[in-house]
Amino acid sequence: MFTDTHAHLDYPEFAWEIPALLERAAEAGIHRIISIGTSLESSARAVDLASRHDNIYAAVGWHPSHVLEAPDDIRADLRVLARHPKVVAIGETGLDYYRLPSTQNQPSPVSDAEYKRRQSNLFEQQIEVARELGLNCVIHQRAASEAALEQWRPHADRIRGVFHCFIESAEVMTQIIAVNSLVSFTGIVTFKNAEGVKATLAATPLDKLMLETDCPYLAPVPFRGKRSEPAHVQQVATEAARIKGITVEALSQATERTVREFFPAIK
Repeated sequence: MFTDTHAHLDYPEFAWEIPALLERAAEAGIHRIISIGTSLESSARAVDLASRHDNIYAAVGWHPSHVLEAPDDIRADLRVLARHPKVVAIGETGLDYYRLPSTQNQPSPVSDAEYKRRQSNLFEQQIEVARELGLNCVIHQRAASEAALEQWRPHADRIRGVFHCFIESAEVMTQIIAVNSLVSFTGIVTFKNAEGVKATLAATPLDKLMLETDCPYLAPVPFRGKRSEPAHVQQVATEAARIKGITVEALSQATERTVREFFPAIK
């Protein structure tokens, strides 16, 4: 049995087939899914899904890539969402420097420096809410792991983070673990050209990692290029167990223990 710790079930791709999607997940041994919010509206949809399905939980937050659409202060609205009994974390929050305004083909209302400043402010607001409510954070750090870790460190004595969709080096992973946080791996570990990610997974302590799909993105082999879904954690787990040199059952026991410790609101 496994948990998909990071899925975007509120996306339109899944709107009309949640029952069938949950059935396929259960058949694959995926007994729990955490649906991740990317804005206040997305987070509200995640909470609604969690309220209607026993095996779905929610994380609420605002994705850094959507910072230009964010209000100046999301804290009050986020607090309301986060108090729902099936909300288990704040996120997806963090920093994303992969597509800065200067790299886009259309004019931007802000400079790269202002874009980063706004992301940092939005991240800090969500950390504040997480600390107030005693929830851990789901952290996005695409092309910004160093900056995200630097901003996270002052809070690491109060709350924990999972740096999701992790593709960085074992050195960065070690720095994250040093501040009592975790990393999470996706279907990327099944890609033939992902030797660096495989090496990082191999070096990650068994009790410091979780598994996810980030669906509908990053479908694992043999589904690469297609829409991903929670059932595909099965393929991620099979490859992760091979890389770690352990049985799938041992990986299940370890990661499920970590899930319960990191998301204590899960019943």
